[in-house]
Amino acid sequence: MRYIRYAFLGSLAVVLIAVALANRDLVTLTLLPAVAEEWFGINHAVDVPLFAVIFGAIVVGLVVGFVWEWMREHRHRADKTKAQKELHKTQREVRRLKGREAEKKDEVLTLLDEAS
Repeated sequence: MRYIRYAFLGSLAVVLIAVALANRDLVTLTLLPAVAEEWFGINHAVDVPLFAVIFGAIVVGLVVGFVWEWMREHRHRADKTKAQKELHKTQREVRRLKGREAEKKDEVLTLLDEAS
């Protein structure tokens, strides 16, 4: 299984390097469209290779997806925490009741109950 993972990662690296080499030309990224630049007076542009834009978009998409999924699963994590607290509370109550029950029994019978 480990070799399959290494083969997959190696082929992915080859594909990414090929994409990067094929898209080395510079492109201009602007912060705002031309009309908005005139309106707000902000004129910010940067020249970067096209592969950097492609890889950057992939990374931003992954981060947004991870954050979105983390927020979506918040309810499930909260329910799990609530259930764990209830379980610990119930376990404490069972131990307390067993202790109270053990006071009424013979010591030998109590040891036998604890062992089973």
